[in-house]
Amino acid sequence: MIRAPRRIVCLSAEAADWLWRIGAWDSVVGVTAHFSPQPDTPPKPRVSSFSTARFDGIVALEPDFVITFSDVQATLGAELVKRGLSVLATNQRTLSEIEATLALLGRVVGREHEAEKCLREFRQRLAPVESNAPRPRVYFEEWNDPFISGIAWVSELIERAGGEDIFADFRQCRAAAQRVVTSKQICHADPEVIIASWCGKPVRMDEIAARPGWDKITAVRSDRIYEIPGDDILQPGFRLVHGYENLKEIIGGPAKCNRFHELV
Repeated sequence: MIRAPRRIVCLSAEAADWLWRIGAWDSVVGVTAHFSPQPDTPPKPRVSSFSTARFDGIVALEPDFVITFSDVQATLGAELVKRGLSVLATNQRTLSEIEATLALLGRVVGREHEAEKCLREFRQRLAPVESNAPRPRVYFEEWNDPFISGIAWVSELIERAGGEDIFADFRQCRAAAQRVVTSKQICHADPEVIIASWCGKPVRMDEIAARPGWDKITAVRSDRIYEIPGDDILQPGFRLVHGYENLKEIIGGPAKCNRFHELV
């Protein structure tokens, strides 16, 4: 029988969160600084940001497995391989790829049963909204300089929540640089709802509303500009169920900005 890894370093927050959920937290010895653990979760050393890492600190933890995510962490993974570590690099972009990756991690740590149980809940909570109501046009802003539209799984969730992603054609673009859009394109599409999550920094909704020419956009005129925490919408893991709840509330009707559920 193949022994599951016993000393795992997670350089991606969604991997750390998933291992906690499926009962493999005792096997984690290091995490990214972007991971927000649940209360009373035993802390682990923080050994990286998203694009940088303390290589000597990681090696000192003597991990038998390191998990990275996305092309942004490709150089980190390559350096750790050069230092003799076993690295699993994932690059999921769609909801189906996210499911497959979470299932893979469950098998890697010998928690297939627990992973499948959590995945069933994941699928159920991401079920599409059944409604004949008109689909509001939605602009999701992943970054503000330059303007970057939402990654594929965000576009899919907007559609499931009853909205119409104004840049759905960019869904197949896996790199952020391929999803750069212009102010002119956004104004021309005239979104009825604007949702922003700026990759770890606070969203300035007043700044969005004050952009030149944006006073004519329907979402700005009707004060429908919202922020969803990055932990809940930009990490390709279980916490997407929380971001989806926010999307459904926002897209389903006018709501106060920053009105979110406290979810685990």
